[in-house]
Amino acid sequence: MDAALVSSTFLTILLAELGDKTQLATMALGSSSGRPLMVFLGSTTALLLASLLGVMMGGSLASMAPPAWLHLAAGVGFLAQGVCLLLETRGDFPANTSS
Repeated sequence: MDAALVSSTFLTILLAELGDKTQLATMALGSSSGRPLMVFLGSTTALLLASLLGVMMGGSLASMAPPAWLHLAAGVGFLAQGVCLLLETRGDFPANTSS
């Protein structure tokens, strides 16, 4: 087992997840449900499965395209989302107004 890879992955995910909306929702569920252990088990299982899907998809994509292309595609995707959010905030981009 590659301890450096495991520890860097753990630290990256831990820091990325601290204070995000998923953690806040889990805190709310844990405090209001009266069964914090069940909330912990459910949220842990969900994060485990989401991570498994991400790793499997990443492994599949890595076998089809060079890592540099994947990094570029991810960067372009994040930039596009940022531009759309900025335009939506300014009112230059139509927001989803379906009710």
